[in-house]
Amino acid sequence: MQEQLKIACIQSDLIWENPKKNRKLFSEKIKTITEEVDVIVLPEMFSTGFTMNASKVAETMEGETVAWMQKKADKTGSAIVGSLIVLENDKFYNRLIFAEPSGDLHYYDKRHTFTLADEDRVYKAGHKKLIVEYRGWKLCPLICYDLRFPVWSRNVEEYDVLLYVANWPKPRIQAWDILLKARAIENMCYCIGVNRIGMDEAQNEYSGNSAVYDILGNPITSLKPNREQIEIAILDKKHIGFYRNKLKFLSDRDHFNLE
Repeated sequence: MQEQLKIACIQSDLIWENPKKNRKLFSEKIKTITEEVDVIVLPEMFSTGFTMNASKVAETMEGETVAWMQKKADKTGSAIVGSLIVLENDKFYNRLIFAEPSGDLHYYDKRHTFTLADEDRVYKAGHKKLIVEYRGWKLCPLICYDLRFPVWSRNVEEYDVLLYVANWPKPRIQAWDILLKARAIENMCYCIGVNRIGMDEAQNEYSGNSAVYDILGNPITSLKPNREQIEIAILDKKHIGFYRNKLKFLSDRDHFNLE
């Protein structure tokens, strides 16, 4: 078990509906990470942007982008995390992939599809929460709109890290900032949010505001809005243990069933 986990957050613009160019873009960015890290986090739909043209750019789990993630994980020794459009059993999913250096793959299908953009009409919602046990840490990866729904992200699994990948637009970025901090505080965990920047073909603008918060809701990164950046955050198990033992807020959770 590692006492510390090093997370590289890549805040980047995306090339619209062009998986090949986006893979090249992120290959170049990953090359610039010169120190060893445990996890490299990319934005939501990092290979295409947040498009509803799923049939044009969807891939299978045996496709080039998943294979690219596995190759990068093997080469860097870091897990690679991000979501992409996956076609499976004639249905489209906004699927987060957690690719380990060992070759193991974990995936999570976005539960809360974004009705405001008709994502629910194009993509099938997932119903299974994912907890990844990796290098002695328990991580719960989620996608963008999931951030607005605290019951789904509720820490009943004693996870250490909540991780959101996103294409969260600039007009509602204040909600992103506040809710990331709230999820960290209420779940007594580190909370990571990696969002894209730039303008997409649907004329949605994104400012990034990627961040990592500790258990108390304090930011431990300093990524700037509207700027392509890579920042490495160091998470510490002692921080989690100290405050959970001292404050014990998770012991007072309400008990209910999610339907």
